[in-house]
Amino acid sequence: MNRSHILLAAVSLAVASLASAQTAPVAPATHAQSATVFDASNPFAKPSTLPFNYPAWDKIRNEHFAPAFAEGMRQEAREVEAIANNKAAPSFDNTIVAMERSGQLLNRVQAAFGTLTGSYTNDTLQALQKELSPQLAAHNDAIRLNPKLYARIKALYDKRSKLKLDAESSYLLERYHTDFVRAGAKLSEADKQKLKAYNSELAALQTQFAQNVLKEANASALIVDSAAELAGMSDKQIAVAAAEAKKRGLDGKFAIPVVNTTQQAGLSVLTNRATREKLLAASLARGSRGGDFDNRDVVLKIAKLRAERAVLLGYPNYAAYNLEEQTAKTTKAVNSLLAEFAKPAVSNAKKEAAEIQAVIDAEKGGFQTAAHDWAFYSDKVRAQRYAFDASQLRPYFELNRVLIDGVFFAANKEFGISFKERTDLPTYDADVRTFDVFDADGKQLAIFTLDPYARSTKRGGAWANAWVAQSKLLGTKPVIANNLNIAKPAAGEPTLLTYDEVRTTFHEFGHALHSMFSEVKYPRLARVPRDYVEFPSQVNEMWMAWPEVLANYAKHYQTGAPMPKELLDKVQASQQFNEGFRTTEYLAASLLDQAWHQLAPNQIPTDVLAFEADALKKAGVDFPLVPPRYRTTYFSHTFSGGYSAGYYGYLWAEKLDADTVNWFKEHGGLTRKNGDHFRKTLLSRGGTLDAMQMYRNFSGRDAQVQPLLERRGLTGQ
Repeated sequence: MNRSHILLAAVSLAVASLASAQTAPVAPATHAQSATVFDASNPFAKPSTLPFNYPAWDKIRNEHFAPAFAEGMRQEAREVEAIANNKAAPSFDNTIVAMERSGQLLNRVQAAFGTLTGSYTNDTLQALQKELSPQLAAHNDAIRLNPKLYARIKALYDKRSKLKLDAESSYLLERYHTDFVRAGAKLSEADKQKLKAYNSELAALQTQFAQNVLKEANASALIVDSAAELAGMSDKQIAVAAAEAKKRGLDGKFAIPVVNTTQQAGLSVLTNRATREKLLAASLARGSRGGDFDNRDVVLKIAKLRAERAVLLGYPNYAAYNLEEQTAKTTKAVNSLLAEFAKPAVSNAKKEAAEIQAVIDAEKGGFQTAAHDWAFYSDKVRAQRYAFDASQLRPYFELNRVLIDGVFFAANKEFGISFKERTDLPTYDADVRTFDVFDADGKQLAIFTLDPYARSTKRGGAWANAWVAQSKLLGTKPVIANNLNIAKPAAGEPTLLTYDEVRTTFHEFGHALHSMFSEVKYPRLARVPRDYVEFPSQVNEMWMAWPEVLANYAKHYQTGAPMPKELLDKVQASQQFNEGFRTTEYLAASLLDQAWHQLAPNQIPTDVLAFEADALKKAGVDFPLVPPRYRTTYFSHTFSGGYSAGYYGYLWAEKLDADTVNWFKEHGGLTRKNGDHFRKTLLSRGGTLDAMQMYRNFSGRDAQVQPLLERRGLTGQ
C-alpha cells in the first residue's frame, strides 16, 4: 500500500482537467462519460511506456479517472484481502513487502489526479473529487482497520528482533506497526465505526474547504473602473489587468486577481492609497464574507471532527496526535519555539513600522500607517537606507536565466548533475517545461518538469510533487514536478522575477533534489516528517545569493550586463530588512494553526473570526499592521493540506537550514565534496531512519538555534 508516492510535495488540493495533446485542454467529461467501464484502453490500465513511466497526458481524459479509481480500489482491496487471509504464517515478504507492492493501479491514477488537481481545474473533476474523497477515506480505513491484517503485522513486530532484517527493512516494519496503530487498528469495533465516520466526513469537508478557497480567490479579484486607480503599475501590468477584466466579461475595467497569501504584489507599487486599501481588504475577507464560498462553518466542523478523532485515538487534541510523528514530538516543544520568536519578532516589526511612519510624516502624508501601506512604504525605507528599491532587481532576474544559469548551475556545481530540455513528451499545458536530469556519471537520474505561471484554474502558492516516485523494490525512477505561481507577462514580454520569486524557485528545486536523489527500497520510506520536509528545500535557497551563482545568472535581460557590484552589495546588506514583518506574519499563521488544533472537542468556538483575534492576542502577535500570512478561512495548508498542526515546520526546519548553511561555509562552500556528503548522508536517505539522527550523520552535531536567530535579526532583543 504505497500511497507515499509524493515525497516532498504540498499535496495538490484543487482539481485539474487534463490535456488532449501537449497543449490543448480536454473538454470536460459529462457525468455519463465519467462512468465509462474500465478496460485495457484506459491509459491507467498499465504503467506508461514513456521514459521513466512519465504520464501519458496526451491520452488521459477526464472520463478516465472515475473508472480507474474504482478499479484501483477494487484491485487493492483484493490484494490486501489476499495478504490478510494468507494461510501461511506471516513473514516480512508475504505481509510487509506484499503490502508495499499492492495498489499500483490506484497509485498511478492518484499520482496523475493529485499532481494535476492544483494546476488546471474544471467543474467536472471538482465534482469527481467530492465523490472520491469519502470513498478513498473508506477504502483506506478498510485496509488500516482490517483486524486480520493488523494481527499479521503485530506478530512480525513482536518478534522483530529475531527476524534478522536489514536496517531499512526493520525500520519499515516499525513504521507499518506505528501507522496501523495510529490509524486505529487497536480500537474496539464500535470505535472503529466512529473513526470511519469521522474520516469520511473530514475528507469531504477538507475537499470543500480547498475548492472554496480557489473559487473565492477567483471571485475576490479587485475590479476597478479606471487605469488611474492603478497608478504605480507599469503600462504592461495595467494592460494585463485590462485583459483579465475582459476575460471576465468586464470590458473597459481592470481586474487584479488575488494570490493565496494575505499580502498581494500590487501593494508594493500602487500609489493610490484607496486602491491599496481595497486590495488588501479583498484579500483579508476571503472565505468570511458570506456567500457560497464562505469557509467559516467548514472550519468549525473540521476543527471539531479532528479534535474528536484525536480523543478517540487516545490524545488530548489533534495537535498532540499529529506532532507525535514529527521531529518536534510535542505541543510543548512547538509552543516553546513559537513563543521564543514571537516577542522579538513583533518588537522588530514595531521598529520597522516606526520607520515607515517617519517616511509618511516626512512626505506630509497626514495619516497613520495601516496594513495596506506597509509594502509600499517599506520599499521607500529600503530605498532610503540602502539606496535601491526592489524593482531595480527584476531586470536581472529573467526566469529562464534564473533557472538554467542559477538553479541548474548551482546543482551542477554541488552535485555534478546536468540537464537537457526536451519537447517530445506530452504536457497538460503549453507552459510546462520538461528536462532530462543526468547524474555525474552521465546516466539519467530523473525527469524534471516546471509549471511556472499562475492561472485562474491553478491553486495558489508553490509546491513540488512526484509524478513517479523512486523505489528500488518497484524499479521506478523519479519524475518530479515543480509548480510556481509567477504572473505570466504579455505575449512576447520577458518573465522578470521578484527577489522572493527567485528564492521560491530555488526553494522548490530543493524539494525536487530531495526526490530525485532518493535511493530508498520501499515506497513507504520515501516519506519524511512534515517538519523536516522543508529543510532541504530551505537549504537550497542559500545558493540564490551565493556570489558565484548570483554572478552567473543575475544579468540584465536586455543587455546581458551583470548586476552592478554596488547593487549586489546593497542586496546583500539588506538581507535582514523587513525581517520583523516577515517573521511576525509567519508566526501569526503558525500560532493560529496551533490554536485551532490544540483545542479539545468541548472547546471549539462558535465564531471563527473572534477566536482568531483572541488567539493572536494571547500569543502576543496581534499587531494590526502585520496580519497573518494566512487567515483561518483561506489557510489551505492547515485545513485542507498536509500541514495541519504543522505550519510551524518551516521555522523548525529553518533551524536545521541555518545551521547547515554555517556547515557549508565552514567546509568550503559550494563544492562537489560538500554536495556529495549532503546527498549521501541525507538527501538520498528518504525516511529510512530517524530524521534527527540523519541530520547528525550529516553535520556531526545537533543543530543550534543561534544561526537562525542571527539570520532573522532577532539576537539581542
